Amino acid sequence: MKHLTILVPDGQPNPVTIISTYMAFIQMEKHRQLKGGNPIFSQIVLAGISTKVDVFNGLFSVTPVEHISKIKKTDLIIIPAFLPQTNTGLNIQLNKNISSWIISQYKRGAEIASLCTGAFLLASTGLVDGRKCSIHWNDAHSFRQMFPQVDLVADHVITHENGLYTSGGAFSFMNLVLYLVEKYYGRELAILGSKLFQVDMDRQSQSPYIIFKGQKTHDDEVVHKAQDFLERNSADKCSIEKLAKKLAVSRRNLDRRFFKATGNTPVEYLQRVKVESAKKQLETSRKSVSEIMYETGYSDMRTFRDMFRRITGLSPMEYRNRFNLEALISPIPN
Repeated sequence: MKHLTILVPDGQPNPVTIISTYMAFIQMEKHRQLKGGNPIFSQIVLAGISTKVDVFNGLFSVTPVEHISKIKKTDLIIIPAFLPQTNTGLNIQLNKNISSWIISQYKRGAEIASLCTGAFLLASTGLVDGRKCSIHWNDAHSFRQMFPQVDLVADHVITHENGLYTSGGAFSFMNLVLYLVEKYYGRELAILGSKLFQVDMDRQSQSPYIIFKGQKTHDDEVVHKAQDFLERNSADKCSIEKLAKKLAVSRRNLDRRFFKATGNTPVEYLQRVKVESAKKQLETSRKSVSEIMYETGYSDMRTFRDMFRRITGLSPMEYRNRFNLEALISPIPN
């Protein structure tokens, strides 16, 4: 039988991810027992380095039942998410002892799973250097800046490499929980869990849910001007060569600085701005896909559909059918 550790780190962990994960594994053990099976995890323990962790200014608190120093060997460690808009550096700093413990347990054969922004704590261990890692799409830019050595795939819901698991953001952490349930308990109980928790299984991509807001958290003024120009003129034919000349830099220099500041080339950035504009119209209007295509600066339907699918993972009509309320009630023309 195995040992499962659900961490309660210091700082501002998200209590929902801790409680939901704990309840999911308790439920799976219960249902396995009802089917006459032996326990998979003989112990499911909430562990940390403090006797109590307060969140939301003390509105909620989580109480670890074990100090990590008392756990000499565990088989699976789950790192919860941290609350949004909290101090990432402080969360990492407060949990240096936990990071060291995670490294030592991984060397002893433990598997490690991070939920959403728990990836920041996992990355601080160095274990995912050069490996794939996912996180909430809204935290991708700051994660890349902090951990450029990690292969971040922010469009993925789940990654799994060398006993290290990561998940995308918000409530998609439950997709990783079900993934782990399937690994340890089998497909049958994972399907049961999917029905009990009402979570779709096998969801692979965050792409349909990503809101492109532009990467503006840099201090390169030339790139800021380039971004503003591309956003204002996205529906027009934009020449990157002419834009570079307008900004008094070479095309090569603009490409290099733009990519360093945003993670995209100017051309990629322009396409993302166009597709984000198309997404908003597909969500809120009854315009045809052809009308939206022309209004966002495309003239060829195949090019538009291919680019839209590459960025969102869905065709324009699939996206509209999923996110436009009117489309669910009455058909909207293509």
